Amino acid sequence: MENAKSVNSSRTTITELMIPSYANFGGKIHGGILLSLMDKVAYACAAKHAGTYVVTVSVDNVEFKKPVEVGELVSLHASINYVGRSSLIIGIRVIAENIKSQEVKHTNTSYFTMVAKDEDGKPTEVPGLILESDDDIRRFLEAIRRKEIKNAYKGLLDDAKTSIDIDQNLYLLQNERCIVKRDRDMESLW
Repeated sequence: MENAKSVNSSRTTITELMIPSYANFGGKIHGGILLSLMDKVAYACAAKHAGTYVVTVSVDNVEFKKPVEVGELVSLHASINYVGRSSLIIGIRVIAENIKSQEVKHTNTSYFTMVAKDEDGKPTEVPGLILESDDDIRRFLEAIRRKEIKNAYKGLLDDAKTSIDIDQNLYLLQNERCIVKRDRDMESLW
């Protein structure tokens, strides 16, 4: 792989001050604002590695562990964790820092899958990835495993969507917070 690039060559960090217009009524930063910033840093990191335009294909594992407050500095650290033929998986670590108290908190880690596009909008090959540290190797291997799990999950989810027999599974709703109202008489099922 003569055009391979190191993970370090495309590492990207974006830091932004969280302002009041980013907040919800409770004073916490909207998740959508943070997702937008994650998408930006994923794009910058992937485009640096690919040397071309990239698009977001999927976002995995967005779980906000701690809220982000108005006035905090949010830093989004992105690096290439995996490359396929035209795809790249970007790992993003989000850190919020309270400037007054100097408290630093890890708010979430997410994985963005990006695809490189050529001038005609078709997927194009990306450079290989040079793994220079045990962390680089571990992240690459973890990405392979996450891909396997994601593909298995997609298959199970597709099966669940297409093969559910409603009448045979209504008993599953008995302890859920829902009310079934259909034209049919449901009393006999309960």
